[in-house]
Amino acid sequence: MPEQALYLKWRPLSYDDVVGQERITRTLRNALIRGRIRHAYLFSGPRGTGKTTTARLLAKAVNCTREDAGQRPCNACANCLAINEARFLDLIEIDAASHTGVDDVRELRDKIAFAPGEGSYKVYIIDEVHRFSGNAFDALLKTLEEPPAHAIFVLATTEIDKVPATIKSRCLQFEFRRVSLTELLARLKTITEQESLSIEPAALELIARQGTGSVRDSISLLDQIVVDPDETVTLEVTQKLLGTAHSLQVGQLVEALAEEDVARGIHLINTAIDGGSDPRQFGQQIVTYLRNVMLTQTAGVDLVEAAPEEGAIYEQLAARFSRARLLKAIRAFNAAVNNYTGGWQPQLSLELALIEILQDDEPPMMHIPAGRPPSAASDARQSSPARPDTGRDYERAPVSQPGESPVYSAAKIAQNWMQIRSQVYRYNKNLPALMDHAHVRLIEGNRLILGVKDEFFREKISAVDRAKFIEQAIFDLHQVKLRIEVRVVDSVMAPEEASESAEAPIEDPLIAAGKELGGVVDD
Repeated sequence: MPEQALYLKWRPLSYDDVVGQERITRTLRNALIRGRIRHAYLFSGPRGTGKTTTARLLAKAVNCTREDAGQRPCNACANCLAINEARFLDLIEIDAASHTGVDDVRELRDKIAFAPGEGSYKVYIIDEVHRFSGNAFDALLKTLEEPPAHAIFVLATTEIDKVPATIKSRCLQFEFRRVSLTELLARLKTITEQESLSIEPAALELIARQGTGSVRDSISLLDQIVVDPDETVTLEVTQKLLGTAHSLQVGQLVEALAEEDVARGIHLINTAIDGGSDPRQFGQQIVTYLRNVMLTQTAGVDLVEAAPEEGAIYEQLAARFSRARLLKAIRAFNAAVNNYTGGWQPQLSLELALIEILQDDEPPMMHIPAGRPPSAASDARQSSPARPDTGRDYERAPVSQPGESPVYSAAKIAQNWMQIRSQVYRYNKNLPALMDHAHVRLIEGNRLILGVKDEFFREKISAVDRAKFIEQAIFDLHQVKLRIEVRVVDSVMAPEEASESAEAPIEDPLIAAGKELGGVVDD
């Protein structure tokens, strides 16, 4: 017979074993002592916080035969043992996810009239009750209004907002909270000691943090990490198995944010991902770290669960961040984590978030070497009034027919791609980051063909509003109307582009500057 999972083996058998929900267990125990048992309860809260376990404990307590009500459940009488061994006929558990229809509720309503066969009460536990259909809720409502005296309903849900108000009003509601890190650590330590498992305290703390307040998830992670009970589980092994980055890497990345060092931040992200860290996990660690800095900055380090050494680091970083930059960083990385869908460049969403955070609010100025006269295009831009940010004054040219000769040099567009990117920033601050993943292929008639390696970037750049911004920027700098067409390609450069580049080579900027100043270049 396979060995039982740790979270099942260590499921609480009494109210005293429930972690982090003392106010709920105390209320239920006092109600039992005073004989004030309600006919319907509604347990809500995050997964793994003890809703179904507490419902089973309530079923045991009301059917326990021990005389002292304060000692129920006793886990010694016949009814308690039957419930512990899942053979108590008067405890009916229903998964609402697979019994969503009105017929399922009608069948339940027909059977509820029968008296209990073993205990004093028939207890119905309906898990994930929010999955019921509207008609199923209507059918359940009648039963909740006029239940038999021997029936108790316990409804459990992780999405309380989806439960109708009519159902809520007929139940005694209890909201289960996430369990604190200290309570999780104490529970995990008890399990490791009882199971004779050897694990470093830092590794145990990491498991508790990754459990995000869920006792079941934390114990499951512990079960996943401990492969060989005879070996000591280290922090390094735990990080590799969970796909988390070293806390030092997270701290260094946040420090790079404080120093506005984009290059170092990009390097740290790639180092962490290449080292085996899961991008989503790494992003969550960054958000958690930044949140601790924010809490330190706004309410003090006492609010953060951290060692004194960590608290000192949070205080130093809090003094170096502006409030606006810190909030922007948390939002950007949180969005990167929530929108992460994998892909062939897993670290891309984190890189874009980093660049977006450190991007200046104003478009970057184009650098012109000292003494170099401005070009005709820049002269025209300086003398003409600034265009509106929307680019609405730009009228797109009709698309030319296939096979027409190019109306402009693709090599010149490629040469000035960075300047075009800077000009686009005036119209859309997010588009230049997407343009970094496109390259000029060739020009067919008035169609500028851009190559990208992924369908995601093709869809983003091809969108009409974004394509018009790029066309507008090209017109601003080159006074030519081109239509953008984006294609997914495998190679970096097409043969057509290579031949065109040979005919019109991209000249070195320093040589071009020398020529404009009257210099002569020897062959």
